[in-house]
Amino acid sequence: MKKSMLFLGFLLVFLGLALPGTQGKRISRCEMVKILRRNNFEGFEGTTVADWMCLVKHESDYNTKAYNNNGPSRDYGIFQINSKYWCYDGKTPGSKNACHINCSQLQDDNLADDIRCAKKIAREAHGLSPWYGWKNHCRGKNLSSFVRGC
Repeated sequence: MKKSMLFLGFLLVFLGLALPGTQGKRISRCEMVKILRRNNFEGFEGTTVADWMCLVKHESDYNTKAYNNNGPSRDYGIFQINSKYWCYDGKTPGSKNACHINCSQLQDDNLADDIRCAKKIAREAHGLSPWYGWKNHCRGKNLSSFVRGC
């Protein structure tokens, strides 16, 4: 009994060390502000960096590996990009894959492809209305606290 408990303990420690990326990278608020500013989100399709910060907070809580199963489709990554229209996950019937990307690429720590796809979505929608997190929590509100001090 003692040996099996000890083995189980070592196994859990090993798995915890071997799979450090399974939780995803949670980007700090000010780091995310810098990323958005560096990638020219201010003024993009009439939006502000504060709009995008609020969107990211409510969609993924700044987590690069965020995932949400919506039933017939799924949302991936820090911008929660949907598999029905924008990326391919091999699970969503009739996926359009308009960003020409595998959904799993939206869950790594390289945000370049996430940014390209998010901007494509915003460009086609002329704003952030495709994101329910933004519509339900951010639209029409004072969002200055999302960028204050950064």
